Amino acid sequence: MTPAPARLLLRDLAQLATPARAAAPLRGPALGEVVVLEDAFVLCAGETIEALGRMRDLPALDGDVVELDCRGLCAIPGLVDCHTHAAFGGDRVDEFSLRAGGASYEELHVAGGGILATVRATRAAGEDGLRAAVELHRSWMLREGTTTFESKSGYGLDRETELASLRAIRAAGGVPTWLGAHAVPPEFADADAYLDFALAEVLPEAATIAEAADVFLERGAFDARQARRYLEACRDAGLALRLHGDQFTEAGAIPLAVELAARSVDHLEATGEGGIEALAASDVVGVLLPASALFLDRPMPPARALVDAGAAIALATDFNPGSAFCESLPLVCSLAATQLHLSPAEALAACTVNAAHVVGRADRIGRLAPGYRADVTLLDAPDWRYLAYHLGGRVVARGVVGGELR
Repeated sequence: MTPAPARLLLRDLAQLATPARAAAPLRGPALGEVVVLEDAFVLCAGETIEALGRMRDLPALDGDVVELDCRGLCAIPGLVDCHTHAAFGGDRVDEFSLRAGGASYEELHVAGGGILATVRATRAAGEDGLRAAVELHRSWMLREGTTTFESKSGYGLDRETELASLRAIRAAGGVPTWLGAHAVPPEFADADAYLDFALAEVLPEAATIAEAADVFLERGAFDARQARRYLEACRDAGLALRLHGDQFTEAGAIPLAVELAARSVDHLEATGEGGIEALAASDVVGVLLPASALFLDRPMPPARALVDAGAAIALATDFNPGSAFCESLPLVCSLAATQLHLSPAEALAACTVNAAHVVGRADRIGRLAPGYRADVTLLDAPDWRYLAYHLGGRVVARGVVGGELR
């Protein structure tokens, strides 16, 4: 990491591309509006963007300025991954191999797989191990152009490991979300008994570390009544609300998210017409996770129908060890274009300005504009649309995070 100079000039960019509108979340036609400047520059002053434009309009610069030759590169806003599970121990590669061979969910469960397998490994990792894991995963994300990431806890499901997970996420510069209602750990008889414990023993301190709370509202996890109880308690503790919903079944996640004014409902692989209409009429963002759908061979979420109906959407990786071992937002953008039928411009806005809105930072990240944080992803490509076009390629050259070259 290079310390931030007083001023950093990214010069001679082949292109600069940024969502055109500042209002967030973007929806409808505005989602696909991108400003593209050819032969451009970005001037950073400390942690902030001071100016940008075409090279012919670059003013004379006085004082200490470090110049980076960006010929052949394109600049886009630093990518924002608004849904990850980066705080975990171990892996689930054995489970992956069994599933690839045709094993069913029930067979994997009997073999000791699933979320609770990661719970065991995460509890065993300890706080130092979790810090090291999140730092490692954060470095993988940065290599793929992600300059801001959200991460959830949810693989500890006891007081000590949940709080250690949140501290590890915050220490790595992430946006911490308490996923206290992810699954029921084996030491509890049922979901209600576990929620009694989590809300009494974990929430008070979790609310001092986390920025949001999340719940897995799904058959076999937590039902709508239990999710409401959990979310209302978290809201009363000052946390923003998010939900995992409609991944496998429509179990009431979207109506609950709308009623409680949640910031987002994430997954939506099983969302039907009624859910699409409800989201379109609300301020809740639908966070779409196509890498997870691909990884599990599930239907893709109805992205095109959501956008056309007027719903606000975001894109994220869902990086986790069991159902989406993928930290690459460029790959997600490729899936968005090829599988979700979004344009490259819509995909760019969905993982920048709209994702920034989901994590409560749309006033300072997600766009290239004066006054915004100097987070820039540089693409090794002649056209910014290579972000989605280059399927699985090493399209990211390097990043600038808060004015620092990474």
